[in-house]
Amino acid sequence: AIFGSDMFSYYDRQHIAQLCEKSGLYQRALEHYTEISDITRVIVNTHAISADFLADFFGRLTGEHCITCLNVLLQHNLRDNLQIVVQVASKYSEQLTPEELIKLFESYKSYEGLYFYCGAILTSSENPLVHFKYIESAAKMGQFDMVVRVCRESNAYDPEKVKEFLLLEKLKDPRPLIHVCDRHGYIDELTNYLYTNNLKKHIEVYVEKVSPQKTPQVIGKLLDLDCDEEFIKGLLNSVRNLCPVDELVAQVEERNRLRMLQPWLEQRVAEGNTEPATHNAVGKIYITINQDPQQFLLNNQFYDSKVVGKFCEKLDPYLAFLAYKRAWGQCDDELIRVTNENELFKDQARYCCERQDMDLWARVLSDENPHRRRVIDETVQTALPESKNPDEVSTTVKAFMTAELPNELIELLEKIVLHGDEFSKHKSLQNLLILTAIKADESRVMDYIHRMDNFDGPDIAKIACSDPYNLYEEAFEIYKKFELNVDAVDVLLNHIESLERGVEFAERCDESQVWSHLAKAQLDANLVEQAIDSYIKSDDPEHYQQVIEAAEREEQFSHLIRYLLMARQKVKERTIDTELIFSYAKCQQLGDLEEFVASPNLADIQGVGDKVFDEGMFEAAKVLYNSISNNA
Repeated sequence: AIFGSDMFSYYDRQHIAQLCEKSGLYQRALEHYTEISDITRVIVNTHAISADFLADFFGRLTGEHCITCLNVLLQHNLRDNLQIVVQVASKYSEQLTPEELIKLFESYKSYEGLYFYCGAILTSSENPLVHFKYIESAAKMGQFDMVVRVCRESNAYDPEKVKEFLLLEKLKDPRPLIHVCDRHGYIDELTNYLYTNNLKKHIEVYVEKVSPQKTPQVIGKLLDLDCDEEFIKGLLNSVRNLCPVDELVAQVEERNRLRMLQPWLEQRVAEGNTEPATHNAVGKIYITINQDPQQFLLNNQFYDSKVVGKFCEKLDPYLAFLAYKRAWGQCDDELIRVTNENELFKDQARYCCERQDMDLWARVLSDENPHRRRVIDETVQTALPESKNPDEVSTTVKAFMTAELPNELIELLEKIVLHGDEFSKHKSLQNLLILTAIKADESRVMDYIHRMDNFDGPDIAKIACSDPYNLYEEAFEIYKKFELNVDAVDVLLNHIESLERGVEFAERCDESQVWSHLAKAQLDANLVEQAIDSYIKSDDPEHYQQVIEAAEREEQFSHLIRYLLMARQKVKERTIDTELIFSYAKCQQLGDLEEFVASPNLADIQGVGDKVFDEGMFEAAKVLYNSISNNA
């Protein structure tokens, strides 16, 4: 009553504490003792001390003294004092630190104390040691459900440490280990443990219900453990399409057991699975066992060309080519590499023709490509001659032009135009062949002109005649071939400058305009007689003024008479009739003169009469004057 009334504050506390201890008032003694030796001696009398008082009392001690007292309690009577020790440890865990408290319980091998202490602070602690010790003590205490729960839900424990503990503990139910290994990626250790301890049923449960996506790793480890193949197939059939195929194939392929998956994969395909990984795996199996691999590579829509192509490279480069080709542009780098490395240039050339891609052609026709010559040869000899598609031909030709390969382009065009059937009559290709030869190899042009007949002759002939080519003979042959005889004779006369060949050509074709052009050239060369002959053959009076001037200059009046007689049949001109009268006079053809002036005409008879009179041709003048009754 006195202590409870708190009436006194100044007295000998040590002496009072001793009196209380002797009287069995242990709680009052603890209230007055200050020395740790006195406290540890009294505190063991827990049967006479309130638990709540003890819990509060420990809060007044230093951490070191608190641990000392807890140690004394456990040492004195572990069974009776464990509950109060756990209560205190839980209440002051942060101040005393879990490490020290765990060490305390472990020093007495008290899994019960550990279990209750760690369980009390588990939800508020992120200390890995607390969570691990709770798992450990719960396992030792047979609290299996708690082990499962913490292993499944806690994010604080050290997974490696917990895994090792569970592996060594070998619990009858491996679910805690399954949760730890599944969450933290210890699939190999889990599989090894379950398999070696004959816990196959748990393997099935794991892949079916816990983590179907981890099936590939489980299968891989089972293969390493030489597990029965039928058991593995059973696992796969139970998981079906929940198993990641890509990883599964990688695991099995790494161990050279891919064929084992064939029935399972084919079943997935039959169910309508379009996942690339599934079809990649099926393709790899068919390729490995040579089960019509080309049919698969050409017709399957779902496999990944890059993956399957890479796989094929080790077994059959041509199959790799087919896989890369099927990607149609997505694997061009791989296709070019594998065809170059394995000298599949014929296939590369065919692919380039079919793809019709200028960027691809630019790569293979580049100066930097050491295999360019081989690709060109196969394109010329095989790929393009096989093609029936005009677009393929057009793109290939354009690619050769862009790459500035005129001689190779000539080879190419010769093959498809001169030696092929499909495009032998193709006008644009014939044009291109001749034009390319004009620019790059003129020695071939004449042969092409003779061998081909569906090119644009006039246009090409103009180009052949122009600078810097000056292929006049070739131009002449083109005009002659296309029966453009006027243009042909112009080449002979104006470019080749051969009047002799012009005459021969005019005689052979015997066309009015040809004779006319020849006549003009002869007249320009002052070959008046020959020019007049040619004009008469052309029946062309158009250039009568020049003919008259030239004939008078060269005094070729007898020939001029023939020309003027032809001309006045076509043209009614005073000049023509006047010059005809004068020519009659000059040639002393007075009978013809008299007959002409007696007939209707347009001649200037008075003027001609005066002219011939002045030149002393009096008889002719007399005839002319008489015809106009000029007797002066």
